[in-house]
Amino acid sequence: MSDTLVASPRAPLPPMPARRRRNWLKIVATLLLFVLLLLLPIITGTGVAYLKVAQYVLIGAVGGIGLTLLVGQAGQLSLAHPFFLLVGAVSYAVIAGDPEESDDLVGLGLPPLVAVIGAVVICGLIGLAFAPVAGRLRGIYLGVASLSLVFLGLWLGQSLEMFTGGTSTGRTPPTFELFGFPFSNADPSPTLFGVAIEKEQRLWYLFLALAFIAYFLARGAVNSRVGRSWRAVRDNEAAATAMGVDVRRVKAGAFVVSSAFAGLAGVMTALWLDLVKPDENEFTGTYSLAVSIAYLAIVIIGGLGSVPGAVVGSIVVYGLEKFFRLGATEFGWFAEAEFGGINAVVLSAFIYGAAVVLVVLFEPGGAAAIGRRLAARMRRPAAVASVPNGRPTPERNDDDPPA
Repeated sequence: MSDTLVASPRAPLPPMPARRRRNWLKIVATLLLFVLLLLLPIITGTGVAYLKVAQYVLIGAVGGIGLTLLVGQAGQLSLAHPFFLLVGAVSYAVIAGDPEESDDLVGLGLPPLVAVIGAVVICGLIGLAFAPVAGRLRGIYLGVASLSLVFLGLWLGQSLEMFTGGTSTGRTPPTFELFGFPFSNADPSPTLFGVAIEKEQRLWYLFLALAFIAYFLARGAVNSRVGRSWRAVRDNEAAATAMGVDVRRVKAGAFVVSSAFAGLAGVMTALWLDLVKPDENEFTGTYSLAVSIAYLAIVIIGGLGSVPGAVVGSIVVYGLEKFFRLGATEFGWFAEAEFGGINAVVLSAFIYGAAVVLVVLFEPGGAAAIGRRLAARMRRPAAVASVPNGRPTPERNDDDPPA
């Protein structure tokens, strides 16, 4: 009897994934936002106060991006951002300062661009010096340890008057220049669509460029091997060690990166204020404990670990405060507020404090998770990601590239 070969029915091949359609709505919205940001000085015209509010939002976004990388991506709590803001501002003023300006102030007279880079590097190195502490602690213990840097910055700022100018007068930071182009008022000033491009308009474009650089560097880090190592340490240090990740080195690197971002935000703060002046106490001021809380609110509202979320958080926290202050100055808001009453600072604190509570209770993923949910509804995907037990996959703010 001859063997008969019987062809077994072939199993159907899995369907090929449909080619992802370009999200034209997202592309158009991004282009419109980019054009709006470029034309904002033209839109505001002579209302430079509105432009300064937008500048302050960019400062908060740069600092918030640095903190969300540390807290959300690497899982390391830090409250030391005001310290690195102060170090960045003072470093810029010292490196670019005119040595002949005053006998009481130290200035190296280097180009402003070198001063910006130097300030970022100095903040990163100080963050590296704090790495042994960051490598051994985590959670609330690291947060309390990092908080000591704020008090250290207060003492150094008040003591080293040769660098900071002291709490009474401070010192004026040098005007930023790039290839001979000063970011200050000039006579005559160039015009764009009939609007003179003076100091505030020039600073807006400078801050916008720095914010874009910070944003894309952060997104690149998150989507790279460095970001994966941060998340491995955040999720499970023992498992990360078993996979060959040097936990202490990764923690130190995250703290260095976050400190460098905060230093850049400090330089921007000095240029925005046109003044470098240490705080008189640790509770109120540009580099105080209140700033630590504000930056922590930025990353919570935006969504821990989300780089775009940090920008949204800065709009809520930094933008509202300056907007209410602008309203108080320009339109007489809170004119009847007495001592202890509702003013611009108190109202903005109430709003972003309530936003933090709502995020913690109802949407731990913050604004980033809400944005992803809205985008998913607009796309109306055919399938929803799920785990084997049928429960939906929890949302994350890792900004990972799609698989």
